[in-house]
Amino acid sequence: MTQELLPDQPTMLLVDDDEIFTQVLEKAMHKRGFLVQIAHNVAEAISMYVDESPEYAVIDLRMPGDSGLALVKHLHQLDNETRIVVLTGYASIATAVEAVKLGATHYLAKPADADQILAAFERVEGDITTPVPNTALSVNRMEWEHIQRVLQENDGNISATARSLNMHRRTLQRKLHKHPVKK
Repeated sequence: MTQELLPDQPTMLLVDDDEIFTQVLEKAMHKRGFLVQIAHNVAEAISMYVDESPEYAVIDLRMPGDSGLALVKHLHQLDNETRIVVLTGYASIATAVEAVKLGATHYLAKPADADQILAAFERVEGDITTPVPNTALSVNRMEWEHIQRVLQENDGNISATARSLNMHRRTLQRKLHKHPVKK
């Protein structure tokens, strides 16, 4: 779908390997006044934005090829004013911290709708009223978080992560293919 740029119409990049999700979100954002471009992996998105960055970007964390974190870094280097929301079904503390360090405005766990994403773009400061849990993370969740942190430290290299964790690579791959453990 080709959209015509209107004066003062904000630009948005949607990057997710889920084609149906990007089509639905594109329609929702177009109705809200955005000129939307879609990419389904990091390399495709980077080729679209070599010299300048969109005003807004919604980036999936886990896609074939490079992770969305590489694109967050690229877009932030092009223009540190780009508002970036990282959206993922594999949320972890480690990836949230890294996304923000690399330049993301906010980090949301899927599922999230267009209104939640727009609200995330507007958040410029922390919220001191955010509830602090009364219970500690479960052992399984702590394991998930630790694996994610070590994976991040090894730049997504599963073999190096398995060696660091003293774990068989196939065991680690099985753990990574499971959805995150509930808190």
